[in-house]
Amino acid sequence: MILLGAHFSIAGGLHKALFTAHDYGCTALQIFTKNASTWKERTLTDQNIEQFNAAREQTGIRSICSHTAYLINLASPESRKYQRSMKALKDELIRSSLLRIPYVIMHPGSHMGMGEEKGLRQIAQGINQIFDRTPHITSRLLLETTAGQGSNLGYTFEHLAAISDMVEARERIGFCLDTCHVFAAGYDLRTKTAYQETMAAFDRVVGLERLCVIHLNDAKKGLGSRVDRHEHIGEGAIGIDAFRFIMNDPRFNGLPMILETPKEKGPVDYDRLNLERLRDLIVD
Repeated sequence: MILLGAHFSIAGGLHKALFTAHDYGCTALQIFTKNASTWKERTLTDQNIEQFNAAREQTGIRSICSHTAYLINLASPESRKYQRSMKALKDELIRSSLLRIPYVIMHPGSHMGMGEEKGLRQIAQGINQIFDRTPHITSRLLLETTAGQGSNLGYTFEHLAAISDMVEARERIGFCLDTCHVFAAGYDLRTKTAYQETMAAFDRVVGLERLCVIHLNDAKKGLGSRVDRHEHIGEGAIGIDAFRFIMNDPRFNGLPMILETPKEKGPVDYDRLNLERLRDLIVD
């Protein structure tokens, strides 16, 4: 079964995102469980949890992901930023677990000049500490591929494997592949051969069996640009063929595939348009 969805707003309540996703014909969903641009945390009430659970039952959408706040950086060399990031990630895992959200997706972090090796090690150490403090958490932490903008880590598959290898509770870690990010990082997807080579590299280094979510985004910039700018499906530098390969790859049946394309005001409902474009690519 193809699980297709998008990132939707939680304005008006966390549960509202599930109804929005259902209205768009989605079978998967990604949300922020709090304001992603601030450190301020959100404490869930019993009513929040009950409403979310009720909406899940009413819509039948169970393939749900939360995305961590943008401010989190477990590779930060600044002690205060690192400690705030640790608390924010722990709180996100607890919050998502209370909501019975299966996956929490996180960008690994930026080393800010500390160096890649030290940054990767610090990320893994932070995850180990958080896992030690949250033994009963049910949500699985997914490390997302990045574009490699600035000092971002996670732009090579080897980065993800290195973090995973240093995490003690390996079963609590999985991965999210973002098409825009891997393309910007230098992994081509545009031809059948390039697509197969990129997926083979991911399988060899990380393991496709540990891939839990795919973010479907075209890219505003070219291959290897290291620029994280998403574009509408088929309108960017990646092009439509790559998404046809993904939508018809039997290895990804049952994996949530989530749109994170630009939200734009105007007469065109781009979420609906992008979802329709992806559905039209599926060969029965």
